[in-house]
Amino acid sequence: MQEERLTEDLVNRLLEAATPEAFLAEDDAVIDRSLADYLNELLADRKARFDAKFNRSRLAADSGVNSTFVYDIFDGKSMPGRDNAIMLAFGLRCDVRETQRLLRLAGVSELWPKRRRDAIILWCVKHGMTRVACDDELYRLGERPLFDPKA
Repeated sequence: MQEERLTEDLVNRLLEAATPEAFLAEDDAVIDRSLADYLNELLADRKARFDAKFNRSRLAADSGVNSTFVYDIFDGKSMPGRDNAIMLAFGLRCDVRETQRLLRLAGVSELWPKRRRDAIILWCVKHGMTRVACDDELYRLGERPLFDPKA
């Protein structure tokens, strides 16, 4: 997986630059990456680290996201909503940083610990829980689960 600088570090470097061009000229300042590219990188990493047979189909089953929709997202044809993006993060076994990056690239808000539901989800991500286990925690604590079987 490609290492990226933290956004906070980049903001500090941008604000300290004499001109915007000086910042943009730095090799690692701006990375034009699509959600599809990032998801494909994560999938390849998971295949190498966890299971050589891990694929989009298994991701769909693990995440609870419709398989056709998963394929369309990976091909750059569709963008997931926030809950679907979070569900994909669970299916890909993302850590907190990867989850937040996935959400940003999906164009949705990151998980924010000042929101009750988001705090529960963040805690579940941090503790390596599955999407199903996270939904159980959300339900137990009176919050709407990620997976909606009616959708």
